[in-house]
Amino acid sequence: MTSLPGPFIHPMSDIQTSRIGDGTRIWQFCVILDGAEIGAGCNICSHCLIEGGVRIGNDVTVKSGVQLWSGITIEDGVFIGPNATFTNDLRPRSKDYSTPFLDTVVRAGASVGANATILPGIEIGAGAMVGAGAVVTRSVPPGATVVGNPATIVSSSKRRDETTI
Repeated sequence: MTSLPGPFIHPMSDIQTSRIGDGTRIWQFCVILDGAEIGAGCNICSHCLIEGGVRIGNDVTVKSGVQLWSGITIEDGVFIGPNATFTNDLRPRSKDYSTPFLDTVVRAGASVGANATILPGIEIGAGAMVGAGAVVTRSVPPGATVVGNPATIVSSSKRRDETTI
């Protein structure tokens, strides 16, 4: 078995963490803050922001224009489409941090479509599919496909590698 090469980091990115797995590619104009963890074999496309406290598994694709805030966990094999929006504060106010931030988890093999909005404190189940532009206001079961605003389940399938909640 051959090992993956070390990570590729485009020279026009600002990378403040050393916890980046082998074979991961980070493209131009990305900012990754200290405390972020990124697994092996990932592709972080241009114009992404990843805060400290974010955990990204192996073989994850994060397309351009995505911001991942502290408290977000992305498990192995997840796809995040361009300009998908994640939030971690249910009631944001400028300079008011009286409400704790909520954690969000995207389970293994799930996909989040372009321009989807994921509200805080949500779990997207293993193998789930969030359609482009969906506004996800509650957790998505494993294998479910959700679309619309608010996102509703339009289909569900069970793959061998999925578990049930």
